[in-house]
Amino acid sequence: MIITVTCNPSIDYIVSVKEFGTRRLNRATDERILPGGKGINVSIVLHNLGLDTVAYGFCAGETGDLLLSLLKKVQVPTDFIHLDSGFTRINVKLRSSGETEINGKGPSVSQGAFDALLSKLQNVTASDIVVLSGSLASGMPEVTYQRILQDLRKINVRVVVDASGNALRDVLPERPFMVKPNKTELGDLFGVTLRSANDTVYYARMIHQMGARNVLVSLGPEGAVLVDEAGETWKANAPEGVVVNTIGAGDSMVAGFLSGLSSTGDAREALRLGLCAGSASAFSEFLATQKEILALLPQVRVESVR
Repeated sequence: MIITVTCNPSIDYIVSVKEFGTRRLNRATDERILPGGKGINVSIVLHNLGLDTVAYGFCAGETGDLLLSLLKKVQVPTDFIHLDSGFTRINVKLRSSGETEINGKGPSVSQGAFDALLSKLQNVTASDIVVLSGSLASGMPEVTYQRILQDLRKINVRVVVDASGNALRDVLPERPFMVKPNKTELGDLFGVTLRSANDTVYYARMIHQMGARNVLVSLGPEGAVLVDEAGETWKANAPEGVVVNTIGAGDSMVAGFLSGLSSTGDAREALRLGLCAGSASAFSEFLATQKEILALLPQVRVESVR
């Protein structure tokens, strides 16, 4: 079982406007409502790939009820904690000549609700994987991911962390099973700009030395770099295609990697499937299906980096 945790999920309202302008009426040419949140995206793609998954998190109000309804439609099992006040946030994605995002604030999580999440996670077993990804909700301590890792290490659970900044730095001493920064997040962690493939490999290896057992770095059209548990470094090219929507591409890569590792036990094959899943989602209006992901596999090559 792969459990995902999304502390501040959302309803994503995606609206297209032909020529958006301020201080005037704009009429939408297309609109859709989707469940949002990084962990939720991981669960959806895992389900599409045929893996068992449950989405954990917090929800509140009528929008929280809508979120659970949308996840039920895509057949993703959930085990959310219902908050007593506030409402699950709505994130607006406005597509016109460019893309503009307005992300809602979301509800505040009390200490009691946080403790309930920690208690729920005590039920996972060593054969499970827990994915922690995305921003924290208001009221949650900055060390939330670190605290969860400390608890889960006691029962030898593999934990994946997709976070940035201090949230990523703080979990490294707890030896997470995998972290997945993108190129910008990796550079920001060390206060540098990554200008070459050698830079990316160097700093990915540094994160590995700081405690992460596997380091997967997404590089957009440049592909991805993996430093695996044995310390070997691998690079894979990105498949060719037309980018339609990058939302959820990194989350899809996490799902594809875990699926590949589950089915083959080979980090190189996991890297291939992860890259195909991330790319397939980027080439689609929605999160990638299994058919879309597998169709890209012949394009991806994995090479050792010395």
